[in-house]
Amino acid sequence: MSKPVVEVRNLRFHYRPGQADVLELDQLELEAGQRCLLVGANGAGKTTLLRLLGGKHMIAPEVAQVLGRSAFHDTSLAGDVELLGGSFPFEVDVRVGSLLDGERNVDPARRDELVRLLEVDRDWHMHQISDGQRRRVQILLGLLRPSRLLLLDEVTTDLDLLARGDLLAFLRQESETHGTTIFYATHIFDALDEWATHLVYLIRGHVAVFAALDEIPELTRLRDVGTSAPLLRLVDRWLRRDARR
Repeated sequence: MSKPVVEVRNLRFHYRPGQADVLELDQLELEAGQRCLLVGANGAGKTTLLRLLGGKHMIAPEVAQVLGRSAFHDTSLAGDVELLGGSFPFEVDVRVGSLLDGERNVDPARRDELVRLLEVDRDWHMHQISDGQRRRVQILLGLLRPSRLLLLDEVTTDLDLLARGDLLAFLRQESETHGTTIFYATHIFDALDEWATHLVYLIRGHVAVFAALDEIPELTRLRDVGTSAPLLRLVDRWLRRDARR
């Protein structure tokens, strides 16, 4: 039996000695091909968890593993894992086309498809484009090569409706065709009811819910009664309930 793509065991993480833990996860596993939403209030630990799995914070090898390797210590994961999100302060005077021409071992058809669906202009100069355009370039560069694990932190915030829909369709194809596992932190739930396969809900650094969407009774009931945007309604209900605790 193959190992999970993501394995977290007995994770306790804080940024500085003496500080309270910002993450306390006993167990979390993601399998190949899953498209898992990561949801929770601001400050719940979503970005920290993605960055830990992306090897950006030191953690003991046995605590956080990706593809059977230490998320932090094994540098060979760089070719298999892509973390996208956060700031992208790339403001030098360089054309997007020059950046693309400098990338090696890239499938031209894949590159051109991404350029098209993200509506990126090769003649854009990085120091002159808007935040939304810069985000498109960040996504384009991050997806040029297939990955086995994609860690996405609010990557669609600056995209318009059409670009976001096209990107989600591309990512779904990646998971179904290549077995790419996608862990996606977001506050935008449009079109995700049928896109996602699983959900992780964090409350103050703890996993409150981890399940396949089809196995969440509250979501099933909302779907059965014909509630519009049932996933959005459910997460909104959880967040309002837990904010009062």
